[in-house]
Amino acid sequence: MTELYLLEPDPPGAAWAPFAGVRPVAGLRAGLWPIRERWERALGLRAKAVVGAHCEGFAEGDEPPCVGAPPAARPAIVAASWFAPAARRIEVARDIRRLVHDGATVGWVVREGEPFDPTARPEPAAPVAGVLLRGAWGLLDALERLLADDCASFALAGRGAAPPDAVVLGDPSLVVSLGASVEPGVVFDVRHGPVVLDAEAEVRSGTRLEGPVYVGPRTRILGGFIRESVFGPECRARGEIASSVFLGYANKAHEGFVGHSVLGCWVNLGAGTTTSNLKNTYGPVRLEVGGERIETGRLNVGTLFGDHAKTAIGTLLATGTVIGAGANVFGAPPVPKYVAPFAWGASGERMSEEGFLRIAERVMPRRAVEVTPARREALRRLYARALGARAADARAAGR
Repeated sequence: MTELYLLEPDPPGAAWAPFAGVRPVAGLRAGLWPIRERWERALGLRAKAVVGAHCEGFAEGDEPPCVGAPPAARPAIVAASWFAPAARRIEVARDIRRLVHDGATVGWVVREGEPFDPTARPEPAAPVAGVLLRGAWGLLDALERLLADDCASFALAGRGAAPPDAVVLGDPSLVVSLGASVEPGVVFDVRHGPVVLDAEAEVRSGTRLEGPVYVGPRTRILGGFIRESVFGPECRARGEIASSVFLGYANKAHEGFVGHSVLGCWVNLGAGTTTSNLKNTYGPVRLEVGGERIETGRLNVGTLFGDHAKTAIGTLLATGTVIGAGANVFGAPPVPKYVAPFAWGASGERMSEEGFLRIAERVMPRRAVEVTPARREALRRLYARALGARAADARAAGR
């Protein structure tokens, strides 16, 4: 039987900050689904493992293990974590050896008894549709290009049903509620794309949702204007949110604008936190990570928030800011465009491992996630890996 493996960037480098070393790229949400799930849906296979030294030992929920070694010599498809396939089935003919997108290899078909070689370019190759991701900001490209079709797949399956007492601008069949709770007076604008509300989601009165939008299980939308965004499970969101990705368990429960941003798991934004997503020059956005400058080629990039990052009330963030995992942002403005993992304020201090664990153990049960010994050990490994990335950034800055 053919097995599916997800291959991580090796090494992921600064382009994948603030997630490199923290969580696998395959677990990042590109459009409605995480990249791993996109490959699983496209190929009709369950992933056996994620292959990448930077995330080895990562454990979260029922996701496949993250291992450092490539698959053994048995039938397999090795798919690139830096590619998000479109929401359609990929049929791999018996003679196909490679999957390509715009000339780049995004998948390898490994035959039984054959070692996996990521540098190999066997033929014949089959083209696949999707989005190549050059870094973490590429999740915004995927959002813009994939989310509308992803949400439409629910409506096309005949699952559309506008909640009673809702105001719908456009075709009511493009509002899909899969057991969500919607208060009277919520506005659904589906003229540019569907809105999908997953099981046990909640949308409160005073909310306008402009599709395409996906609201994940048990996520609460507390009011405000939200457009072209995706929310994973157990998020809390209020205010103006545009073209943004919430991986899951993130909290933005107050006013403040968040645009063209990516929020990792367990991020908490203080009241009034506001991102800038466009330079005054209207020019392309450049990121600065540990002394390295990275051209995104995009006009709109807000802030990339690593897992467990937190901001104080009234925090103002410049266009193209990167905040490392576990960082606590507070103190005198302005916030630098790069905040290192586990930074404590703006003075260069660092949070201790035990301090980080104490906070996580208070926060996670608030979303009914038990901090078991295994999860605590996973958090320790996260701290160590992110700290390693911070040390590498410091060395790079000293070049």
